[in-house]
Amino acid sequence: MDSARAPKDDALGREAADTIAEGSKSFATASKLFRPAMRRDVLLLYAWCRHCDDVTDGQAFGRHQTGTASPETLERLKQESLNACCGQPNDQLPFRALAEVAKRHELPEEIVLDHIAGFERDVEGWQPQTTDDLLEYCYFVAGAVGILMARIMGVRDVPTLRRASDLGLAFQLTNIARDIVEDARADRCYLPVEWRTQARLDISDLVKPERAQDVHPLAAKLVELAEPYYASARIGERALPTRAAWAIATARGVYRDIGLQVRRKGPEGLAERAYTSKGRKAWRVVTGGSQTIGGRFRNGAAQRGDLWTPRALAGQET
Repeated sequence: MDSARAPKDDALGREAADTIAEGSKSFATASKLFRPAMRRDVLLLYAWCRHCDDVTDGQAFGRHQTGTASPETLERLKQESLNACCGQPNDQLPFRALAEVAKRHELPEEIVLDHIAGFERDVEGWQPQTTDDLLEYCYFVAGAVGILMARIMGVRDVPTLRRASDLGLAFQLTNIARDIVEDARADRCYLPVEWRTQARLDISDLVKPERAQDVHPLAAKLVELAEPYYASARIGERALPTRAAWAIATARGVYRDIGLQVRRKGPEGLAERAYTSKGRKAWRVVTGGSQTIGGRFRNGAAQRGDLWTPRALAGQET
């Protein structure tokens, strides 16, 4: 949908813009770099994703958690999302938004369901046992969103969709590294059990200042684990329209800075939520633009190597 065909009184688009402004200041900055029509569709999809997250945690815009949703609530979320994909949304903003972008960009229902599968794990009180378990969870809650966003940006080839998923994985690994203590206070933990066992850490230990020296290496390990996925995503940006690539490169830089800050602050910084300052975000807008231009002049694409790949994209080459 180009801007010339956008509704004159776009109440849905304005509501979606308000959602991202309140729910994700980091991505809100980057989203301003999209062309207007694409930005609108990106924000519509974000509104649905934000709703899924908030429903699961009993939150509003990722804050003020009141308790984990029931399995019945998640089942309603799944059915309402499928109805929206079929062009039959209810009257709520998130589902009207999903219905619009799902129709316009042919969003695969299986990827929509993959996203909800991550929240189902949260409701079940699931914890990853291994690194692969962790990466699969990161795909569900964020990598699947990367694929859906990429489709909004016109991507259909599987190699680029894999790199879009890689960016989502990297974002989620960064979020987990930043929120280890906050999650543990809510009796939630995404550090693989095998990691915690080796470090002799229970979930209750993660909030103890005296154990910060033991916890921080695991946060740093998450940051290191994210790095090759950030690098893979950077290569995938070459396939995007120029302004979309600029927006994604900016978001990548902003989120990656959060992880690097977690690692740099050391054990003493674990109790404080890392964030990217307004000045640093502005700098990432500049560097995102230069990386986008530079990427246009590079030949070929590096192989992803042995990076973890979701089943939805495994074994496909075109």
